[in-house]
Amino acid sequence: MIYTNFYKGKKVLVTGSTGFKGSWLCIWLKMMGAEVYGYALKPKSEQDNFVVCGLEQQIHQYYGDIRDFQALQACFLEVHPDVAFHLAAQALVLDSYVDPHYTFETNLMGTLNFLEAVRKTSSVQAAVNITSDKCYQNKEQIYGYREIDPMGGKDPYSASKGCAELMAQSYIHSFFISPKEASLACARAGNVIGGGDWAKDRIIPDFFRAYIDGKKLEIRNPKAVRPWQHVLEPLNAYLLLGFKLYTDGKEYSGGWNFGPMPNEEHTVGELVDQMIFLFGKGSYVSPKHSTELLHEAHLLKLDITKALTVLHWHPVLNFKQTVDFTLQGYLEDMNPKNIYAQRIGQIQQFMAYAGNEYEEA
Repeated sequence: MIYTNFYKGKKVLVTGSTGFKGSWLCIWLKMMGAEVYGYALKPKSEQDNFVVCGLEQQIHQYYGDIRDFQALQACFLEVHPDVAFHLAAQALVLDSYVDPHYTFETNLMGTLNFLEAVRKTSSVQAAVNITSDKCYQNKEQIYGYREIDPMGGKDPYSASKGCAELMAQSYIHSFFISPKEASLACARAGNVIGGGDWAKDRIIPDFFRAYIDGKKLEIRNPKAVRPWQHVLEPLNAYLLLGFKLYTDGKEYSGGWNFGPMPNEEHTVGELVDQMIFLFGKGSYVSPKHSTELLHEAHLLKLDITKALTVLHWHPVLNFKQTVDFTLQGYLEDMNPKNIYAQRIGQIQQFMAYAGNEYEEA
């Protein structure tokens, strides 16, 4: 990868390090020789990727709430990071209906705290704020949303991400202007899957929980289209973006979409069918008439033209490979034997799939 040597020896701070994507990012950074610092809440369960990989012994971990600005700023000032990635969030749509106050406070004020901490820490040269594909005003349109499309959100989670994006853009134009200031970008990824994710109300964790319990998976919206990605796809993008922000500066500031190629977008039902085909086990049912009263988007696509043409990033895995990589991860979770080493092995496998296109010139 073009950025592999760049991160070696760099101080990198990751908020949300105990989460699904954050823990995978810490593993990759550590593998490249970065000095990794995490800031996050304590893991929710012994099943979390952070726990099973023993990351507390691998990185410098600070436990704290992203809503606590004083604690976060103290962490930044003590670490003096070169690069910072913001992944701390309340990440579930359905949970945002249960507790919208916590969702907005975490996703909006937490992002504000991150931006302020970056602004007040002179060592930070590059910062990547990770939001969501759901930040866009979703009109159920058949073409992918572009970075210039309006922010929005009919549910509290999506609205919180749209608000966070608007706030970050204001910081880019108000505070991160001078070459002496950090370069900031926002990354909007699709629906991410992969080993180590056991969160509730997510389709793949629910699939394996149903299988383990000897039940059929119940799917609310089997025809809903989502931009599925293996977790390593957006992480590759975040790492590349952080490298570009650090080395080339403001040219790479702003919003970026990272998702599958247009012909690789699939429905929930197609995802589960492919998992059942590769796994050789499992089954699902869906209600004939949905009684779901809470709004969830049925059609969601991202236009990744900007990332393809300007950042020269592209997806590595096709749909079948994405599901296969995900299956590998869950098989490792269910038969744990040094999962940290297995995660590194999958990252190396992913890099091998990428081939020469991401090699350093």
